[in-house]
Amino acid sequence: MSELHREVSELEGKSATAARLFDIRRIIGGLFTLYGVIVTGAGVFASDADLQKAEGVNINLWTGLGMLALGLFFLAWFALRPTAAPEPDEEGPTAP
Repeated sequence: MSELHREVSELEGKSATAARLFDIRRIIGGLFTLYGVIVTGAGVFASDADLQKAEGVNINLWTGLGMLALGLFFLAWFALRPTAAPEPDEEGPTAP
């Protein structure tokens, strides 16, 4: 019985690691941060013609900074409130 208990414990540990790896906050935060850096760069290097199209507002810069802030918020949330591992049932597995 101890062999089975050890294997179940190992699988629970792997499951918790996979859940943390594919946490949606990490994916959303990473993508928004990456796109925010790209769009902010486009806003920093905007030409006068681009600014005239937007009536003098550097929309790429402001949108990029907003995306960057949102992405960093999600990554900070992920770091400060990590996913908790599920608690094992005391009764054990139930049959369907």
